[in-house]
Amino acid sequence: MRSRQKGITFIGWIFLLAPLAIVIFAAIKITPVYLNYMKVAKAMNQVAEDNQGESSVTQQTLRIGLQSRFDIEDVDYPVPRDITMTREGGEGGWVMRAEYDDEASLFSGISLQVHFDKSVVVK
Repeated sequence: MRSRQKGITFIGWIFLLAPLAIVIFAAIKITPVYLNYMKVAKAMNQVAEDNQGESSVTQQTLRIGLQSRFDIEDVDYPVPRDITMTREGGEGGWVMRAEYDDEASLFSGISLQVHFDKSVVVK
């Protein structure tokens, strides 16, 4: 009698599951980086809402507001001085822009680098 093997071998499972395991591991390692970005974006939006419509908004008041929000949200990176603030033309508002790179290490010499760019207008 002739018998045929059916199914997948143990080595076949390893070849199928190893790439999936690497992708899942990378997602686990990069999740805190995106959570930190969401905290930064939330803090910037809250500072913009707090100073909406005020005529005497200065760069210093925005930085103080960001620092207090970053302290509440427990944001270590970026710091408020890394966020650029420029005057918006015509209307006298401010534009807060957080442009930074963050890194998550995967293995000994391999890491993932993510670039973030968030702008918020304060009028």
